[in-house]
Amino acid sequence: MNLAKRSATALAIGVAALCLALAPATLPAGTPLASRTSDSSGVRVVVTPKTVESGAAVWEFEVVMDTHTRPLNEDLARAAVLVDDSGRQHAPVAWQGDPPGGHHRKGVLRFEPGVEGAKVIEFDLLPVFPPVTS
Repeated sequence: MNLAKRSATALAIGVAALCLALAPATLPAGTPLASRTSDSSGVRVVVTPKTVESGAAVWEFEVVMDTHTRPLNEDLARAAVLVDDSGRQHAPVAWQGDPPGGHHRKGVLRFEPGVEGAKVIEFDLLPVFPPVTS
């Protein structure tokens, strides 16, 4: 699926999107970045960048998901992607956290720091939450 179609689908279904306004190469070690929250389709997703500075061995994003409408069965290592300002997509290398299932999940997604020089990076969870129907 191309990036534009994937992004439109993600927005329609509900995603957590995190845009970093600084080029990762310019972030000094320990620079805190704000958490971003998405409430859509009965699922709250909070994404907090933990390690995204230049020179880091891996980039880490803490992901917290809560719902009371359905089990959270998604494979987050397959559903998450970083998209740089050139449209390149970067898949995570690992998920360390709660296994699929239940109504509450927390863990860390790890990415190779392969987006050096990007001015904006978007973190997307693509379409893992189908719309709630009545």
